[in-house]
Amino acid sequence: MTAREAMYYVTLPGEKVECRLCPHTCVINPGGRGVCRVRENREGRLYTRNYGRCSSLALDPIEKKPLYHFYPGSLILSAGTVGCNFRCEFCQNWEIAQDEPETVTITPGDLVHKARETGSLGIAYTYSEPLVWYEFVLDTARLAREAGLKNVMVTNGFIRPEPLAGLFPWIDAWNIDVKGFSLEFYRKIVHGDYRPVLETAAAAVKAGGHVEITTLLVTGLNDAPEELQELVLWIANNLGVDTPLHFSRYFPRYRLQAPPTPVTILRRAWEMARRYLHYVYLGNVDDPEANNTYCPVCGEVVIRRTGYHVSLPGLVGRSCRSCGSELAIIVN
Repeated sequence: MTAREAMYYVTLPGEKVECRLCPHTCVINPGGRGVCRVRENREGRLYTRNYGRCSSLALDPIEKKPLYHFYPGSLILSAGTVGCNFRCEFCQNWEIAQDEPETVTITPGDLVHKARETGSLGIAYTYSEPLVWYEFVLDTARLAREAGLKNVMVTNGFIRPEPLAGLFPWIDAWNIDVKGFSLEFYRKIVHGDYRPVLETAAAAVKAGGHVEITTLLVTGLNDAPEELQELVLWIANNLGVDTPLHFSRYFPRYRLQAPPTPVTILRRAWEMARRYLHYVYLGNVDDPEANNTYCPVCGEVVIRRTGYHVSLPGLVGRSCRSCGSELAIIVN
Protein backbone atom coordinates (compact mmCIF):
# COMPACT_ATOMS: atom_id res chain seq x y z
CA MET A 1 0.00 0.00 0.00
CA THR A 2 2.93 2.35 0.63
CA ALA A 3 4.48 2.10 -2.85
CA ARG A 4 2.80 3.17 -6.07
CA GLU A 5 4.08 4.23 -9.46
CA ALA A 6 4.61 7.95 -9.40
CA MET A 7 3.13 10.57 -11.66
CA TYR A 8 5.24 13.15 -13.50
CA TYR A 9 8.47 11.52 -14.55
CA VAL A 10 10.26 10.49 -17.73
CA THR A 11 12.52 7.55 -18.42
CA LEU A 12 16.13 8.06 -19.50
CA PRO A 13 18.78 5.75 -20.96
CA GLY A 14 20.40 3.27 -18.59
CA GLU A 15 17.17 2.82 -16.58
CA LYS A 16 17.54 6.30 -15.11
CA VAL A 17 14.46 8.42 -14.51
CA GLU A 18 13.91 12.17 -14.28
CA CYS A 19 11.33 13.21 -11.70
CA ARG A 20 9.23 16.18 -12.83
CA LEU A 21 7.19 16.78 -9.70
CA CYS A 22 9.26 19.62 -8.25
CA PRO A 23 11.86 22.05 -9.61
CA HIS A 24 14.77 19.95 -8.35
CA THR A 25 14.04 17.73 -11.40
CA CYS A 26 16.10 14.92 -9.86
CA VAL A 27 17.78 12.46 -12.22
CA ILE A 28 17.68 9.22 -10.27
CA ASN A 29 19.78 6.12 -10.90
CA PRO A 30 18.29 2.62 -10.47
CA GLY A 31 17.82 1.97 -6.77
CA GLY A 32 18.28 5.66 -5.94
CA ARG A 33 15.95 8.24 -4.49
CA GLY A 34 15.27 11.91 -5.12
CA VAL A 35 16.01 14.78 -2.77
CA CYS A 36 12.67 14.17 -1.06
CA ARG A 37 13.72 10.59 -0.12
CA VAL A 38 10.28 9.22 -0.99
CA ARG A 39 10.46 8.92 -4.78
CA GLU A 40 12.54 5.93 -5.80
CA ASN A 41 13.78 4.45 -9.09
CA ARG A 42 12.88 0.77 -9.27
CA GLU A 43 14.28 -0.80 -12.43
CA GLY A 44 13.68 2.27 -14.53
CA ARG A 45 10.27 3.23 -13.12
CA LEU A 46 9.63 5.88 -10.48
CA TYR A 47 7.69 4.86 -7.38
CA THR A 48 6.43 6.72 -4.33
CA ARG A 49 7.52 5.21 -1.03
CA ASN A 50 4.93 7.03 1.04
CA TYR A 51 1.57 6.37 -0.60
CA GLY A 52 -0.76 5.56 2.30
CA ARG A 53 1.93 6.16 4.95
CA CYS A 54 0.64 8.42 7.69
CA SER A 55 2.98 9.68 10.40
CA SER A 56 0.64 12.16 12.09
CA LEU A 57 -3.12 12.49 12.38
CA ALA A 58 -5.01 14.99 14.56
CA LEU A 59 -8.16 17.09 14.67
CA ASP A 60 -6.79 20.63 14.78
CA PRO A 61 -8.20 24.15 14.90
CA ILE A 62 -8.03 25.61 11.40
CA GLU A 63 -6.06 28.49 12.96
CA LYS A 64 -3.19 26.08 13.70
CA LYS A 65 -2.40 25.64 9.99
CA PRO A 66 -2.40 28.73 10.16
CA LEU A 67 -5.49 29.79 8.25
CA TYR A 68 -7.23 32.76 9.88
CA HIS A 69 -9.64 33.71 7.09
CA PHE A 70 -10.93 30.26 6.07
CA TYR A 71 -13.91 29.14 8.18
CA PRO A 72 -12.53 30.66 11.41
CA GLY A 73 -13.22 28.64 14.54
CA SER A 74 -13.56 25.35 12.62
CA LEU A 75 -11.78 22.05 13.27
CA ILE A 76 -10.02 20.20 10.47
CA LEU A 77 -8.61 16.69 10.32
CA SER A 78 -4.88 17.08 9.70
CA ALA A 79 -2.69 14.36 8.22
CA GLY A 80 1.01 14.12 7.47
CA THR A 81 3.38 11.62 5.91
CA VAL A 82 7.19 11.51 5.64
CA GLY A 83 9.67 13.31 3.42
CA CYS A 84 10.30 16.80 2.10
CA ASN A 85 11.92 18.32 -0.98
CA PHE A 86 13.67 20.99 1.13
CA ARG A 87 16.38 20.56 3.75
CA CYS A 88 15.68 23.53 6.03
CA GLU A 89 18.41 23.80 8.65
CA PHE A 90 15.72 25.02 11.09
CA CYS A 91 13.07 22.40 10.21
CA GLN A 92 10.34 22.55 12.85
CA ASN A 93 9.03 19.05 12.02
CA TRP A 94 12.35 17.37 11.16
CA GLU A 95 11.44 14.09 12.88
CA ILE A 96 8.89 13.32 10.14
CA ALA A 97 10.15 15.51 7.30
CA GLN A 98 13.84 14.54 7.43
CA ASP A 99 13.89 11.26 9.39
CA GLU A 100 12.16 7.85 9.15
CA PRO A 101 9.36 7.98 11.75
CA GLU A 102 6.93 5.22 12.54
CA THR A 103 3.89 5.32 10.29
CA VAL A 104 0.53 3.63 9.95
CA THR A 105 -1.14 2.61 6.71
CA ILE A 106 -4.22 4.57 5.68
CA THR A 107 -6.28 4.73 2.50
CA PRO A 108 -7.89 7.81 0.97
CA GLY A 109 -11.26 6.34 1.91
CA ASP A 110 -10.14 5.84 5.52
CA LEU A 111 -9.12 9.47 5.79
CA VAL A 112 -12.35 10.78 4.29
CA HIS A 113 -14.41 8.52 6.58
CA LYS A 114 -12.46 9.76 9.60
CA ALA A 115 -13.04 13.39 8.60
CA ARG A 116 -16.78 12.86 8.27
CA GLU A 117 -16.93 10.86 11.51
CA THR A 118 -15.26 13.66 13.49
CA GLY A 119 -17.41 16.42 12.04
CA SER A 120 -14.35 18.01 10.50
CA LEU A 121 -14.49 20.87 8.01
CA GLY A 122 -12.36 18.68 5.77
CA ILE A 123 -8.79 17.45 5.48
CA ALA A 124 -5.55 19.40 5.83
CA TYR A 125 -2.44 17.88 4.26
CA THR A 126 0.28 19.17 6.55
CA TYR A 127 3.03 18.46 9.13
CA SER A 128 5.55 17.07 6.61
CA GLU A 129 5.58 18.32 2.99
CA PRO A 130 2.32 17.23 1.30
CA LEU A 131 3.58 17.96 -2.22
CA VAL A 132 5.82 14.87 -2.01
CA TRP A 133 2.69 12.91 -0.98
CA TYR A 134 1.25 14.03 -4.28
CA GLU A 135 -0.52 10.91 -5.53
CA PHE A 136 -2.14 10.18 -2.17
CA VAL A 137 -3.21 13.80 -1.69
CA LEU A 138 -4.75 13.90 -5.16
CA ASP A 139 -6.70 10.66 -4.65
CA THR A 140 -7.89 11.74 -1.19
CA ALA A 141 -8.81 15.27 -2.21
CA ARG A 142 -11.04 13.97 -5.00
CA LEU A 143 -12.90 11.69 -2.58
CA ALA A 144 -13.13 14.45 0.01
CA ARG A 145 -14.66 16.85 -2.50
CA GLU A 146 -17.26 14.22 -3.45
CA ALA A 147 -18.10 13.89 0.25
CA GLY A 148 -18.63 17.64 0.62
CA LEU A 149 -15.41 18.23 2.55
CA LYS A 150 -12.85 21.00 2.13
CA ASN A 151 -9.21 20.34 1.19
CA VAL A 152 -6.35 22.39 2.62
CA MET A 153 -2.67 22.32 1.65
CA VAL A 154 -0.02 23.53 4.10
CA THR A 155 3.02 23.53 1.87
CA ASN A 156 6.42 24.92 0.97
CA GLY A 157 5.05 25.57 -2.53
CA PHE A 158 8.04 24.00 -4.32
CA ILE A 159 6.36 22.25 -7.25
CA ARG A 160 6.42 22.43 -11.05
CA PRO A 161 3.51 24.11 -12.87
CA GLU A 162 1.97 20.99 -14.46
CA PRO A 163 1.44 18.94 -11.26
CA LEU A 164 0.39 22.11 -9.46
CA ALA A 165 -2.36 22.65 -12.03
CA GLY A 166 -3.53 19.10 -11.33
CA LEU A 167 -4.27 20.06 -7.72
CA PHE A 168 -6.16 23.29 -8.39
CA PRO A 169 -9.59 21.71 -9.04
CA TRP A 170 -9.51 19.95 -5.66
CA ILE A 171 -7.74 22.22 -3.16
CA ASP A 172 -9.86 24.90 -1.50
CA ALA A 173 -7.25 26.71 0.61
CA TRP A 174 -3.50 27.03 0.77
CA ASN A 175 -1.08 28.14 3.41
CA ILE A 176 2.20 28.59 1.56
CA ASP A 177 5.51 29.04 3.35
CA VAL A 178 7.57 31.79 1.79
CA LYS A 179 10.60 31.14 3.94
CA GLY A 180 12.46 34.28 2.94
CA PHE A 181 12.94 36.70 0.10
CA SER A 182 16.57 35.96 -0.69
CA LEU A 183 18.05 33.43 -3.07
CA GLU A 184 21.12 33.14 -0.85
CA PHE A 185 18.97 32.26 2.19
CA TYR A 186 17.05 29.64 0.23
CA ARG A 187 20.21 28.09 -1.21
CA LYS A 188 22.25 27.99 2.00
CA ILE A 189 19.59 27.42 4.68
CA VAL A 190 16.56 25.94 2.89
CA HIS A 191 18.46 24.17 0.08
CA GLY A 192 16.09 25.27 -2.64
CA ASP A 193 14.88 28.30 -4.57
CA TYR A 194 12.17 30.76 -3.58
CA ARG A 195 11.18 31.81 -7.10
CA PRO A 196 9.07 28.71 -7.87
CA VAL A 197 7.38 29.19 -4.48
CA LEU A 198 6.30 32.70 -5.48
CA GLU A 199 5.01 31.31 -8.77
CA THR A 200 2.97 28.72 -6.89
CA ALA A 201 1.39 31.35 -4.66
CA ALA A 202 0.51 33.60 -7.59
CA ALA A 203 -0.90 30.69 -9.58
CA ALA A 204 -3.03 29.52 -6.63
CA VAL A 205 -4.56 32.98 -6.29
CA LYS A 206 -5.19 33.16 -10.03
CA ALA A 207 -6.88 29.74 -9.90
CA GLY A 208 -9.33 31.08 -7.31
CA GLY A 209 -8.00 29.34 -4.21
CA HIS A 210 -7.93 30.93 -0.79
CA VAL A 211 -4.27 31.70 -0.04
CA GLU A 212 -2.48 32.74 3.14
CA ILE A 213 1.29 33.17 3.48
CA THR A 214 3.55 32.23 6.39
CA THR A 215 7.11 33.38 6.95
CA LEU A 216 9.10 32.03 9.88
CA LEU A 217 11.47 34.80 10.96
CA VAL A 218 14.82 33.15 11.71
CA THR A 219 17.07 35.27 13.89
CA GLY A 220 19.69 37.07 11.85
CA LEU A 221 19.06 35.12 8.64
CA ASN A 222 15.84 36.32 6.98
CA ASP A 223 14.58 39.06 9.29
CA ALA A 224 16.30 42.14 7.83
CA PRO A 225 13.78 45.01 7.47
CA GLU A 226 14.66 45.58 3.80
CA GLU A 227 14.12 41.93 2.88
CA LEU A 228 10.82 41.75 4.75
CA GLN A 229 9.58 44.90 3.06
CA GLU A 230 10.39 43.38 -0.33
CA LEU A 231 8.37 40.31 0.62
CA VAL A 232 5.40 42.37 1.80
CA LEU A 233 5.42 44.54 -1.32
CA TRP A 234 5.58 41.44 -3.51
CA ILE A 235 2.52 40.00 -1.74
CA ALA A 236 0.61 43.27 -2.07
CA ASN A 237 1.43 43.65 -5.77
CA ASN A 238 1.07 40.01 -6.85
CA LEU A 239 -1.39 38.35 -4.48
CA GLY A 240 -3.38 41.34 -3.29
CA VAL A 241 -3.56 43.50 -0.17
CA ASP A 242 -6.26 41.24 1.32
CA THR A 243 -3.87 38.26 1.46
CA PRO A 244 -3.29 37.28 5.12
CA LEU A 245 0.38 37.18 6.11
CA HIS A 246 1.62 35.31 9.18
CA PHE A 247 5.02 36.14 10.64
CA SER A 248 5.94 33.26 12.91
CA ARG A 249 8.52 33.13 15.70
CA TYR A 250 11.45 30.75 15.21
CA PHE A 251 12.80 28.52 17.99
CA PRO A 252 16.00 26.46 17.70
CA ARG A 253 15.29 23.12 16.02
CA TYR A 254 17.08 20.50 13.97
CA ARG A 255 20.54 21.76 12.89
CA LEU A 256 20.15 25.47 13.61
CA GLN A 257 20.86 26.85 17.07
CA ALA A 258 20.38 30.58 16.52
CA PRO A 259 18.47 32.14 19.46
CA PRO A 260 14.67 32.48 19.24
CA THR A 261 13.39 35.42 17.24
CA PRO A 262 13.23 38.51 19.47
CA VAL A 263 9.65 39.64 19.97
CA THR A 264 10.76 43.17 19.09
CA ILE A 265 11.73 41.94 15.60
CA LEU A 266 8.32 40.33 15.16
CA ARG A 267 6.49 43.46 16.27
CA ARG A 268 8.60 45.62 13.96
CA ALA A 269 7.76 43.32 11.02
CA TRP A 270 4.05 43.33 11.97
CA GLU A 271 3.88 47.10 12.14
CA MET A 272 5.71 47.53 8.83
CA ALA A 273 3.59 44.96 6.97
CA ARG A 274 0.34 46.53 8.13
CA ARG A 275 1.23 49.66 6.16
CA TYR A 276 0.82 47.64 2.94
CA LEU A 277 -1.45 44.67 3.76
CA HIS A 278 -4.86 44.59 5.40
CA TYR A 279 -4.31 41.44 7.46
CA VAL A 280 -1.03 40.62 9.25
CA TYR A 281 -0.57 38.23 12.17
CA LEU A 282 2.12 36.97 14.54
CA GLY A 283 2.50 33.27 15.37
CA ASN A 284 4.29 31.41 18.17
CA VAL A 285 4.09 34.50 20.36
CA ASP A 286 1.64 35.70 23.03
CA ASP A 287 0.41 38.91 21.44
CA PRO A 288 -3.41 39.12 21.29
CA GLU A 289 -3.36 42.44 19.44
CA ALA A 290 -1.38 40.86 16.60
CA ASN A 291 -3.74 37.89 16.32
CA ASN A 292 -7.06 39.69 16.08
CA THR A 293 -8.60 40.54 12.72
CA TYR A 294 -9.51 44.20 12.19
CA CYS A 295 -11.79 45.70 9.60
CA PRO A 296 -9.47 47.50 7.17
CA VAL A 297 -12.09 50.22 6.64
CA CYS A 298 -13.19 51.22 10.16
CA GLY A 299 -10.61 49.43 12.33
CA GLU A 300 -13.07 47.51 14.53
CA VAL A 301 -12.17 44.01 15.78
CA VAL A 302 -14.14 41.53 13.68
CA ILE A 303 -12.45 38.30 14.86
CA ARG A 304 -10.94 37.97 18.33
CA ARG A 305 -8.39 35.22 19.05
CA THR A 306 -7.00 34.11 22.39
CA GLY A 307 -4.75 31.16 21.67
CA TYR A 308 -6.99 28.89 19.62
CA HIS A 309 -10.19 30.26 21.14
CA VAL A 310 -11.96 32.24 18.43
CA SER A 311 -14.97 34.54 18.55
CA LEU A 312 -16.50 36.59 15.75
CA PRO A 313 -17.94 39.65 17.51
CA GLY A 314 -17.67 42.00 14.56
CA LEU A 315 -18.88 39.81 11.68
CA VAL A 316 -22.30 39.52 10.11
CA GLY A 317 -21.76 36.90 7.45
CA ARG A 318 -18.66 38.21 5.65
CA SER A 319 -19.37 41.85 6.50
CA CYS A 320 -18.15 44.15 9.26
CA ARG A 321 -20.88 44.62 11.85
CA SER A 322 -19.77 48.22 12.42
CA CYS A 323 -19.45 49.69 8.92
CA GLY A 324 -20.94 47.02 6.65
CA SER A 325 -17.83 46.51 4.52
CA GLU A 326 -17.48 43.05 2.96
CA LEU A 327 -14.24 41.43 4.13
CA ALA A 328 -11.91 38.81 2.67
CA ILE A 329 -13.05 36.09 5.07
CA ILE A 330 -14.73 32.79 4.20
CA VAL A 331 -17.34 31.77 6.78
CA ASN A 332 -20.10 29.17 7.08
